[in-house]
Amino acid sequence: MLLKDRVAIITGGAKGMGCGMALKFAEEGCSVAIADIAMKEAEEAVVKIKKAGGNGIAVKCDVTNGQQVGDTVDKVVKKYGKIDILVNNAGAIAAHVPIEDLTEESWDKVLALNLKSDFLFCKYVVPHMKKRKYGKIINLSSIGAVQPPAHEIHYNTAKAGVIGFTTDLANALAPFNINVNCILPGPIRTSFYDHNIGSLTEEQKDMFFAGLGKKVPLQRVGTPEDMAGAALFLASELSAYITGQALYVAGGLPLLPPAPPPPSATLR
Repeated sequence: MLLKDRVAIITGGAKGMGCGMALKFAEEGCSVAIADIAMKEAEEAVVKIKKAGGNGIAVKCDVTNGQQVGDTVDKVVKKYGKIDILVNNAGAIAAHVPIEDLTEESWDKVLALNLKSDFLFCKYVVPHMKKRKYGKIINLSSIGAVQPPAHEIHYNTAKAGVIGFTTDLANALAPFNINVNCILPGPIRTSFYDHNIGSLTEEQKDMFFAGLGKKVPLQRVGTPEDMAGAALFLASELSAYITGQALYVAGGLPLLPPAPPPPSATLR
């Protein structure tokens, strides 16, 4: 097992990519604390973990609230005695709004959820990692940080900030044997897209994701399992000599999808 006897906090681990990571980590021997505001889904994920023979807990936490973040870290340390791995996965996108119509409130809310939350969890987790001279921190950025697929300036700005946050922290924590990396997901089929397609039928959603996949070099959208594999690599000793890196898990993006083959030449 790649994570035997490790302890991880995964923010936003109740569903989607975070849930996929939680299940994979537990399968590899890790005790997983899911920090999420969606407690029903978080508890359901923990049930799945335990049914599979793993160990996990759900902790209700608004990841933008410093007091709740601190309390969450204290609960995990009290239960398991340590924190080896932190995955800052919590985040969400907002409606497409031209910058001239974007409110200050919306800007602050999106930046808080997608960037400030990473700062808060690192603020409270890092001291525990420093004491033990060990840690793995994985921050979730987005392909939108480097190749925005749409004008979502608050979200894309936050995710670009995650890359800068990661490189700075990796440099600062390297002397303490703490690896800090980030993942840039491409299009992944999760409820992340529900703000646009939540009202569609399953057949219509299939068509949407099939079309979206055509924009990706590998010609498909990703899955939570794709993300979980990448996160497992960065959380395990397989990546012991890797820090400060931005890993694209995006089906080949930002490369362009392959061009169609040229028409066959007519023999004369």
